[in-house]
Amino acid sequence: MRIAVTGSIATDHLLTFDGRFVEQLLPDQLDKLSVVFLASDLQIRRGGTGANIAFGMGVLGESPLLIGSVGKDAADYLDWLAEHGVNTSGVRVSETLASPRFTVTTDNDQNQIGAFYPGAMAEAVNIELKPFGELDLVVVAPNDPGAMLRHSAECRDAGIPFAADPSQTLTFLDGDSIRQLLDGATYLFTNEYEAGLVAAKTGWSDDDIISLVQTRITTRGADGIVVQRKGEDDIRVPVAPAEKIAEPTGVGDAFRAGFLSATSWGLGLERSCQVGALLATHVVETVGTQEYRYDAKRFLERLAAAYGDDAAADVQPHLR
Repeated sequence: MRIAVTGSIATDHLLTFDGRFVEQLLPDQLDKLSVVFLASDLQIRRGGTGANIAFGMGVLGESPLLIGSVGKDAADYLDWLAEHGVNTSGVRVSETLASPRFTVTTDNDQNQIGAFYPGAMAEAVNIELKPFGELDLVVVAPNDPGAMLRHSAECRDAGIPFAADPSQTLTFLDGDSIRQLLDGATYLFTNEYEAGLVAAKTGWSDDDIISLVQTRITTRGADGIVVQRKGEDDIRVPVAPAEKIAEPTGVGDAFRAGFLSATSWGLGLERSCQVGALLATHVVETVGTQEYRYDAKRFLERLAAAYGDDAAADVQPHLR
């Protein structure tokens, strides 16, 4: 199964605030907010939603085609991705702009406040999917909004299945743009808060959304994952227990990577969610979105412990 992942390829600057955001915010003065959080730690890591998803798939033995735009400063990063199984031939290198940067501060409650500089990502709108040949699935992950709209439209016009993953872009997309991104998607990925944004901005009900996409997948943090399909019972998958909690950035991307990899292996929705949930747990146990250690034997042991021996038996033939 040939999967293309379109999306951002960025550097993450991860700061830690040793306190709680809610204790520093005055509810009656949010209209003139001006706060500074003293960070106790700074970690600079590889990131970007598209790159994170592609990296996770590469770790699990897939060879996803990564499509996006970076600056000339990203040469080492692209080498890293290639070393981990990612096909980077779809990455466009800007002649003038720097690569994207994501800066996020996390407090002791694992709440986050972030900012994103798009840089070269703005040129992703110039990338056409057709030259990459036959594709079985295209992931439309957070990217330049014009690029996201272009890629989803190209998929609809060419009859290519696609996964809509609007994620962080929902905060600045209007209702019409969101409708265009979701319409006809094979999969829709959101977390619980993002699902609320989709409903609020589009005016669509849950039934409306489920009638427009084939499969709706909602991650709910510690409450696990819910999969919804029109006319079928919901599938609920609990999270895979973590051995420690380090930092949550990139957890959703790893879930998508695991889910898409298992789907490409021919596994069903429940099993694919379980693989995604366990890969996501690997990320929450480390600082950085691509810093986790993967070992196939240990992965199967943890999969069996979390979801049963049958789950491990189904997955085992597909792991390196």
